[in-house]
Amino acid sequence: MDAYTRPSGAADAGTDGRWCHWHGGPSGTAQFVRHQERQSGPPLPLYACDPCREQRDLAPAIGRVAV
Repeated sequence: MDAYTRPSGAADAGTDGRWCHWHGGPSGTAQFVRHQERQSGPPLPLYACDPCREQRDLAPAIGRVAV
């Protein structure tokens, strides 16, 4: 499975910032980090939780809005 793809059972995953795309699970601390371009359709907003952002040196995209 692609590390950035949420499972089909994850209702509203990624739309409210409560899904971490890096560890692939729910999170109360997930924040929008960046977009992933796709071949077709709009870009996919990616979210990361506090521990994943710290481990991977990811910064929240402050001032940018997820599409």
